[in-house]
Amino acid sequence: MIKAFKNIVMSGLLVLACSGTVFADGNAFTPLNFDDVSYNPSSSSRSIASTSTNTTKTITPASTATSQEVTGGNDMQGAILKLDNAQIEVRNELLNYRAKYNDVDQQYKLIKAERKALNKKVKDIEKKIKELDKIKEKTRQQMI
Repeated sequence: MIKAFKNIVMSGLLVLACSGTVFADGNAFTPLNFDDVSYNPSSSSRSIASTSTNTTKTITPASTATSQEVTGGNDMQGAILKLDNAQIEVRNELLNYRAKYNDVDQQYKLIKAERKALNKKVKDIEKKIKELDKIKEKTRQQMI
């Protein structure tokens, strides 16, 4: 009973948290348009109404809008180029670190293999020493 209630409450909270994106009113962000004008869906209908009533007035604002868009587009292109350059620099840095990592990794593997071989030799020598000690003890016991 309590588990079912917890599941219902958790599901409700999840739906409530995700519902904000569902009920969002439009999207003011477009990747190539960063005008300082606030987003207002009713402004586009007003410009359409004004174009049908008087064409000379709409040509001037339209040309101004296109010049603003071109300027904004150039600024955006410059920003995109800067981001591309930054991305290239970061990728080059990543390649450098990967190369260093691979070098260190190869050294690590080489040292690890060398350590393993030396450890095996040490154990073999310790085993020989123990055998020699046993032989020495047997020889002493036979002498007595």
